[in-house]
Amino acid sequence: MSVFIIITLIVLVFIIIYQISKANEYAAVLRGQEKVNAKTNRTIGWLLIIMFVLGLWGIWQCNELFKNSMLPKAACKTGENYDSMFNVTTLVTGIVFLLTQAILFWFCFRFQSTDKRTAFYFPHNNKLEIIWTTIPAIAMAILVAIGLRNWYAVTSPAPADATIVEVVGKQFNWMIRYPGKDNELGKRDFRKINDANNVLGLDWSDPHNLDDIIAQNGELHVVVNKPVKLLINSRDVIHDVGLPHFRLKMDAVPGITTTLWFTPTITTEEMKALTHNPDFVYEISCDQLCGKGHYSMRGTVIVQTQAEYDKWMASQQVYSLGNNPATPVPAAPPAPPAGSVKADSTKAVTMK
Repeated sequence: MSVFIIITLIVLVFIIIYQISKANEYAAVLRGQEKVNAKTNRTIGWLLIIMFVLGLWGIWQCNELFKNSMLPKAACKTGENYDSMFNVTTLVTGIVFLLTQAILFWFCFRFQSTDKRTAFYFPHNNKLEIIWTTIPAIAMAILVAIGLRNWYAVTSPAPADATIVEVVGKQFNWMIRYPGKDNELGKRDFRKINDANNVLGLDWSDPHNLDDIIAQNGELHVVVNKPVKLLINSRDVIHDVGLPHFRLKMDAVPGITTTLWFTPTITTEEMKALTHNPDFVYEISCDQLCGKGHYSMRGTVIVQTQAEYDKWMASQQVYSLGNNPATPVPAAPPAPPAGSVKADSTKAVTMK
């Protein structure tokens, strides 16, 4: 019943609008078409000017409303270059937008039709065509060249001292693999993937795999002011490693290894102070719609000092322990002597 009422109201609104337009036509005939047209043109001209001013005011208000929700300062050098490119692009296109729109609205107001002015037929001008085609083409070429330079900076060969880390996406989480003491990642074979004891399909015949570390919680630990190269893969569908705070992203494609590298310049603790947010974390997002659990594809990046990174690495267990049949499981620690007091693990963790 409610749907019928809504449809009826819509039909009635259209009928009313039609009747009003017909009444205006009859009124124009009675009062003189020229007089009505002149008044209508003046009204439309002023409305266009008002719309232009209100539009600029709305753009400014949106900027003021959302500027505090923007990303903080870029946390790597290449990210700073991307921000600079974005600012230049915004400035150039913004100036062009303001000029063209101001001229458009002014022409509509200034040269509105009157009984003393007739339209001038101006079909073609080669000089003008060349000017307004060449200038935008040159500007676009410059902007594209800047973009290609920045793109090459993150996809070019990484420095020789870069830390190599593998990032693998799967439905629906990130897995991070670090090289062990040999500083080299072992080979993988997708046919050996097993969620029970070989989540990345490590080839146990490759000795470089025996000391690799896999973080299945999606934590990417990197050292500040030290380049890191990411080897990006996917275990199932197309994912995308999005690093918004570093202004980087790269697709994770099944069967293809993609790469990028960057040098973080601000530690997580320093960014907490800069943003005045004690809960701040660098995030890894999946920028591809990868399935119904896409929302849970959230990892974290922890930027640390070298000492903090070394301490964290020393606390990690190599993945082969307990997962590689040829690697024995570490023996359990001996039981405490009878009568000894058991340590309170909760207090040990929380006590300052």
